[in-house]
Amino acid sequence: MKRIGDFFLFCSGAHVPLLRRAPTETNKYGGIGATIFFTGLLAAFSGGYALWSVFGQLWSTLLFGLIWGLMIFNLDRYIVSGMKKRNKFSSEFLIALPRIVLAILIAIVISKPLELQVFGKEIRQELIIMEQQVFKTQEDNVLARYKQRMNELNGEIAVLENGIQTQALRRDTLQKIAQEEADGTGGSRVKNLGPIYKAKKADADSAGIALKRITAENGALIASKRKELAGIDSTFKATVAQLDRTHIDGLASQLDALGHLTDRSTPVRWANWFITLLFITIETAPVFVKLISPRGPYDDLLEAHEHAFIIDRKEKIEKRERAYENRMMVVR
Repeated sequence: MKRIGDFFLFCSGAHVPLLRRAPTETNKYGGIGATIFFTGLLAAFSGGYALWSVFGQLWSTLLFGLIWGLMIFNLDRYIVSGMKKRNKFSSEFLIALPRIVLAILIAIVISKPLELQVFGKEIRQELIIMEQQVFKTQEDNVLARYKQRMNELNGEIAVLENGIQTQALRRDTLQKIAQEEADGTGGSRVKNLGPIYKAKKADADSAGIALKRITAENGALIASKRKELAGIDSTFKATVAQLDRTHIDGLASQLDALGHLTDRSTPVRWANWFITLLFITIETAPVFVKLISPRGPYDDLLEAHEHAFIIDRKEKIEKRERAYENRMMVVR
C-alpha cells in the first residue's frame, strides 16, 4: 500500500520530499494523483479502441493506447502541478482557467471512443440503415445516367404499339360495318351481298392489309428498341454489381451514426451528454480540488522552497555581476 501511495503522490505532480514534511496533505494529493492516473488509464482504453476501430490491428492498438494514455497522463500531471495556491481565489481561478479549458477538451476527446463502445449495438443497427441508404443513392446515381434514354425508348415503343392498336381498331370497325351490311342489321338495312357490301368489304380488307404491314414494320422497330432496352438494363445491372459494397464501419461512420441516434432519440442524447459530462468532471476534478482546497502546509513549504531558490539565484547573478565589474576595473 505504501508503494501505491507513493506512486499516486508521484502522479499528483507534488514534490514528494516536501510533501513528507506535511503529512496532513498526503491524502489530498494522493487522491489527486489517483484521479490523474485513472484518467490516463481511461484515455489509454479510449485511444486504443479508436485505433482498433480504424485499423483492427492488436499490436498497433496496444502501442497507440499506451502512448495516448501516457500523453494524457503527462498533460494532466502538468496541469495540476503547475497550479500554485495563492491568497486570492479570483487570481487563482484566472490562472487556472486555461488549464480548465484544456482539461475539458481532453475529456471530450477521451469520452468519444468510449461513447461509441457504450452505444455499440445501436450504432451497428444505424450503420446498416446508413449502408442501405448509401447503396440506394449509388444505384439511383447509376440509374440516372441511363434513365433518359430508357424513357425515350419506352415512349417510342408506346407510340409504335399505339399505332398498331389504332389500325387494328380501324380494321375491326370496318369489318363490323361490312358484316352489318351483309346481314341487314346496319347500313342500307337490306340483307344482301351487293355492291355496297363489296365496297365496305374492300375497305375492311384494305385495313387488314395495312394492319399487317404496320404490324410488321412497327414490330421490327419495337423488337429493336426492346433489344436496346435489354442492353441498357444489362449494362445498368453490371455497373451496379461493380459498385463498392464494403461495410461502413469506420470511426467517422460510427461518429456519424451516433450523431443520427442523438438527433432522433432524446434518451440517447441525454445519455451521451451524461457520459461526456462524467468525463469532464473526472478530468477537471484535480484542478477544482486544487482551487477549492484551502492553502495548506505543503503550499507554504513549496513557496518557501521556491523563494529560497529565487534568492539564491539572485545572489549568484549579483556575484557574477560584481566579479565582471571588478575585472573591467582591472582592465582599465
